[in-house]
Amino acid sequence: MIDRHVLANATWFKSSYSATQDACVEVAMVPGVVGVRDTKNHNSGTLIFTNTAWANFLTHLKAGH
Repeated sequence: MIDRHVLANATWFKSSYSATQDACVEVAMVPGVVGVRDTKNHNSGTLIFTNTAWANFLTHLKAGH
């Protein structure tokens, strides 16, 4: 299990494609993990992925899956 506290001081950002939208997610990257959370409700929870899982996810998205 990954400790959520590793993201406590992380810098969160959202995609430049979402810059003008409110309904999106934010991502934070720290060594070893990537966090994903709701932009409008930071306290609703955070999904945490390993770097490998995140890279695989992005690869599938880019491939149109």
